[in-house]
Amino acid sequence: MSGPAAGTAHAATSTDVVCLGESMVTFLPSQPGRLADVPSFGRGIGGAESNVACALAAAGHRAAWVGRVGADGFGDHLVETIASYGVDTSAVRRDPVRPTGIYFRTATDRGTDTHEVAYYRAGSAASAMSPENVPYEDLLAGRILHLSGITAALSADCLALLRDLTAPRPGRPLVSFDVNHRPHLWRGGEADASVLLELARRCDLVFVGEDEAEEAWGIVGAEAIRAALPEPSVVVVKRGSAGATVFSGATVFSGLRPGPRSSSAGGAESAPGARSKAGEGAESAAADRAGAGPDTVTLVPALRVDVVAAVGAGDAFAAGFLSATLRGLPVRERVRHGHLMAAAVLTVPGDLTDPPARDHADRLAALDDDAWGRLRLGPGWTAADRAPEEVRTP
Repeated sequence: MSGPAAGTAHAATSTDVVCLGESMVTFLPSQPGRLADVPSFGRGIGGAESNVACALAAAGHRAAWVGRVGADGFGDHLVETIASYGVDTSAVRRDPVRPTGIYFRTATDRGTDTHEVAYYRAGSAASAMSPENVPYEDLLAGRILHLSGITAALSADCLALLRDLTAPRPGRPLVSFDVNHRPHLWRGGEADASVLLELARRCDLVFVGEDEAEEAWGIVGAEAIRAALPEPSVVVVKRGSAGATVFSGATVFSGLRPGPRSSSAGGAESAPGARSKAGEGAESAAADRAGAGPDTVTLVPALRVDVVAAVGAGDAFAAGFLSATLRGLPVRERVRHGHLMAAAVLTVPGDLTDPPARDHADRLAALDDDAWGRLRLGPGWTAADRAPEEVRTP
């Protein structure tokens, strides 16, 4: 069962990445201060999975967002805005009864004690997503299916949907999962954040922050996180200002479906050595990892960034990593592209921005370790023409 679709273009089998999750209209403050003191707000959009889709589409990939919004003006705004980035929204469903979620936030960093967010998402259209009302033919049509732990926290039906999508099934695409632990979403629910560990273990690629692993699961340190997540082919542990540590097995993404040889993005080619499982049935992540041998551990330092607003960086990092994965780049370059995409968002006020041009990002990602360590990026850096223009020391 599914409702009427929104949008125009249909998500075809040539889609690179399909992202599933709730997107909301966000109201951004006109000035710093408590929500009680802010006189007015500007309207934007926010949603971890739709942010990833928008960033990938802006980078030239074929991205689709699947979600559920209300049959209201806010739902119209979400679908139209996300589609304006080049994202396929044809599989978005409209709920005739439940509203589109909205939220207000302050201008401060989410990690500070002064940060405030007021969500109005209880009973939203997205919280009604379930295995019975989402279009599986669209969800499973891409080379990668990107999910987030936020969706699992919205309702019991949403959790059932993520359990179903992460289960082994014939023709399953590579499943990417960003843990995205949001403590307030788990308060008072039937499940708790430990379910995020269960879901992550069923996926092929996992993004998780050291801080959220400790908060959600009581697990401390990158090595311990990998030990708790032995099944995924790749685990990306985000370590804040220290950078990221990637644990990759010998069978890295053997299930990544090959894309068309030609693409306007130049990035739809399959990873070297990748084999398609679309015709033979995808095995579970655990089976793929069985006997895979020791991990390769890759540590990539973070960039120094003159931060304007610390929101949306995790989604942008995931988009940059996935973009480089689709292009078959080495693991170090995948992480560096994640850092660069995150830096683009960190140097603007909102959750979304245009990424650097591909050749620009490639030049920066190819810097030697010393030059990478000297790199410092500030507002407007994505418009620079040559990498040396961003390389400076304090």
